[in-house]
Amino acid sequence: MTGRFLASAAALGLGASWGGAAMAAEDCAALADLRLDNVNMLSATMVEDDELGAYCSVRGYVRPAVNFEIRLPEEWNGGFYVAGCGGLCGELAADAPGFVNAMNHGLARGYAAATMDGGHWGASTADARWAHHDRKAEVDWAERAVRETAIVGQEVTDIFYGADPEPNIFAGCSTGGRQANMLALNDPELFDGILNGAPALDYTGLVGSFMAAIVQANTDDDGNRIIGPDDVALIEETVAGQCAGEDGLIDDPDGCEVDFSEVACDGNGEDCLTEEQIATLEVWYETGAVTSDGESLYPATIPPGSEPFWPLWLTGFEPGGGFVPAISEGFLQFMAFREDRGEGFTIHDFDFDADPEAMEFMAAIYNADTPDLSEFAEAGGRMITWHGLADAIVPHGKTVDYFEALRDTHGDDLDAVNRLFLIPGMDHCGIQPGPGIASDGFDPLSALEDWLAEDEAPAQLMTTRYDEDGEADWSRPVCAWPERAVHDGEGDWRDPEAYACEAP
Repeated sequence: MTGRFLASAAALGLGASWGGAAMAAEDCAALADLRLDNVNMLSATMVEDDELGAYCSVRGYVRPAVNFEIRLPEEWNGGFYVAGCGGLCGELAADAPGFVNAMNHGLARGYAAATMDGGHWGASTADARWAHHDRKAEVDWAERAVRETAIVGQEVTDIFYGADPEPNIFAGCSTGGRQANMLALNDPELFDGILNGAPALDYTGLVGSFMAAIVQANTDDDGNRIIGPDDVALIEETVAGQCAGEDGLIDDPDGCEVDFSEVACDGNGEDCLTEEQIATLEVWYETGAVTSDGESLYPATIPPGSEPFWPLWLTGFEPGGGFVPAISEGFLQFMAFREDRGEGFTIHDFDFDADPEAMEFMAAIYNADTPDLSEFAEAGGRMITWHGLADAIVPHGKTVDYFEALRDTHGDDLDAVNRLFLIPGMDHCGIQPGPGIASDGFDPLSALEDWLAEDEAPAQLMTTRYDEDGEADWSRPVCAWPERAVHDGEGDWRDPEAYACEAP
């Protein structure tokens, strides 16, 4: 039990595990009287949930503004689970549905679970106004909110059950993935295991340079979108026709080169792509963010196969403009530069020659792409990183680039610390259903638990795609990078036994 507590568990009558016996509401409520350094406890309430079982919900905040919730289940498995947050965070999304960035996935498995809001309130996960001239809030969002929530949650769990939690697991995707890698780099002893999904490792490069390039390339001289939601179906059909397999998936988007000349407008008919639209697609698929001299500013482009998910992320639904323009412009206005440029600065003002260097001060605060996990390895930490190959908002190219740098640092020892799984056809964090699996189609938590218990790194993860009725369409393995699942050419493509992991 740590010295951060100013009131002892004994003084509150706590410290014994529930052990399967129902606790009285007053035992839960007593947690609201805990006095912790730099923490204000707000409430502690018993909750009866038909799906999750009974648990004690504890809410409070780490000063000045990191709001958290900790949920302590009646049937405790002995562990502790923290969920990250997505985008620019800004809400206490304790009950977010599904696996990604939702602590209830851990709670349902018997973990004491916690989550936080990133240290601020926002109108949406694309709202950056909270950061205006507020470096403390930016640091909270960058890394402090997760670390402090984990420390408080571990202490409260220890107090309530009378035992240190083990294992301690963090799970996050997107910004939560960046938080995951930041924890491994800066707080290597805080978590035994980390689930790191679609990590936005280089936030200034991604949300600054890369997204600015994507939006500028899709804006004409009158400020209108060049490619809108009505254009996506033709692009999707063309890409799938040239690169997808029988299963509708593109297993190797990096090796897919699409020729749009067959659907280029020639003055006859409307179902075609204009010269201007094809030029936009060249930036999206091939060029990405570059300086005026053609120097690459970010090691990724939009992957072929991500088109089914573009309306949410890139093109918008009518009349909206998509998540990418919204989050990137707010980031550039209020978060990207040492001195905020404010609402007068638009995404179209971004200078690819000067502004990447101007973002370096904030990059040192936000980014989590240092290719050295030595301290995490020495602490015995284990990490599973996963990324959808149809991710249009955080393309997998940066994650692969980072793993290549990690391999340069650690050699083959990397496999005993961090394993990467690239998932064909999967949207960003598995949020939207599509030709591949969604987030409910695989179980990295069980794989991480097995790794921690048996000290044997997973060589593959099984994935299953479900239809609208919840019935399994197909299953197949996803192999640990750099290997890839290859079909044997004979078996049913829906059968996982027809695949084997092979090196490229």
